[in-house]
Amino acid sequence: MGKLALAAKITHVPSMYLSELDGPHKGCRDAAIAGHKEIGRRCRDLGVDTIVVFDTHWLVNSGYHVNCAAHFEGVYTSNELPHFIKNLSYAYDGNPALGHLLARTATAAGVNTRAHSETSLTLEYGTLVPMRYMNEDRRFKVVSVSSLCTVHDLKDSATLGRAVRRAIEEEYDGTVAILASGSLSHRFAQNGVSEEYLHKMWDPFLEQVDLRVVDLWQRGDWATFTAMLPMYAEKCWGEGYMHDTAMLFGALGWDRYEGSVDIVTPYFASSGTGQINAVFSV
Repeated sequence: MGKLALAAKITHVPSMYLSELDGPHKGCRDAAIAGHKEIGRRCRDLGVDTIVVFDTHWLVNSGYHVNCAAHFEGVYTSNELPHFIKNLSYAYDGNPALGHLLARTATAAGVNTRAHSETSLTLEYGTLVPMRYMNEDRRFKVVSVSSLCTVHDLKDSATLGRAVRRAIEEEYDGTVAILASGSLSHRFAQNGVSEEYLHKMWDPFLEQVDLRVVDLWQRGDWATFTAMLPMYAEKCWGEGYMHDTAMLFGALGWDRYEGSVDIVTPYFASSGTGQINAVFSV
């Protein structure tokens, strides 16, 4: 049977791409990029064949969805921040068989999920940014799961996460990594002052709650974190309502998780939001 080899909560801030380009912000996200490259290295060492990304930039208004086309290729410009991510070319292979397996298993668990393999759906930048740095050589196949869930319950997303792990371990013949691609607090800087907040949090309250969350992770207080997740997501504008995080912790065991966290890229602020790269032991 298959193996879930790596699980992580990761940033995908568009300033990572901006950081590559000549100009005043060149190099500003080197630490985040290095964190992604390190996670990619670990995936290679673990023999991962497919990375499943819980993508908080894929908005859905009904059900759960899996983009598992056989191949993804194109040139991407963000409609949200077209001055940050523009003309980003990409090409990755998908894993239709795994995508359909995930959807079947989640649906059987009571969470209606559809897999899309014969599709013109493209990838969103919650998937494209990490793949740019983790998967430069196209070593890994890519499956993307909708995680900007506008009318969904976090408990259903946790159920989906549990189903993802069960599908991998009980029915998949291979090795998989899962990535919750989204921020911690996510209140963007107000229009007109965003430039001065490129490396700052929007409000000290948000930063203090984020730091408390990271502390809970480091102390292994998973019961407190999972209990506070719904209110945290609401009061701190969690990206994608933090459905990516609910999926991740569903896969890890929710409040019964007994693992530890490795902070690969320490907590940092970006355009008012709180970011991190953190790997959770499986």
